[in-house]
Amino acid sequence: MQRSRVQQHARLLAIFWIAYSALNVIGGVVLIVIAGNIFGRLPHPAGIPSELLIWFRPVMVSLGVITLVKAAAGFFAGWGLLQREPWARILALIVAFLALLNIPVGTALGIYTLWVLLPAQSDQEYRLLADRQVA
Repeated sequence: MQRSRVQQHARLLAIFWIAYSALNVIGGVVLIVIAGNIFGRLPHPAGIPSELLIWFRPVMVSLGVITLVKAAAGFFAGWGLLQREPWARILALIVAFLALLNIPVGTALGIYTLWVLLPAQSDQEYRLLADRQVA
């Protein structure tokens, strides 16, 4: 019996999402640390005008938090795909669309995720896999 595209790629896709999310965690933490240490404590770092410092730190912290939230969603999508959870396909598609903006790794992973999970036939195949996992 020939395996479907979803069966062949779901596990690898899940592992990629977990690894990509780990990279996002590192990036989010780095942004928050830089914002707190460089732009939070020093009065005028590297000749940056004080007008920029007023909004630059909150923007960097916000970007770091958004990156961490995106990483959490990617971890949940990866874990859900590994466990064949019914909701994981939808979450993976959502984070895939968001990842398309992160060139080059996010774009590649987003395209791969869309190729595996987006077609209507993929929905039926994934539901079959999820039902088998429950049974």
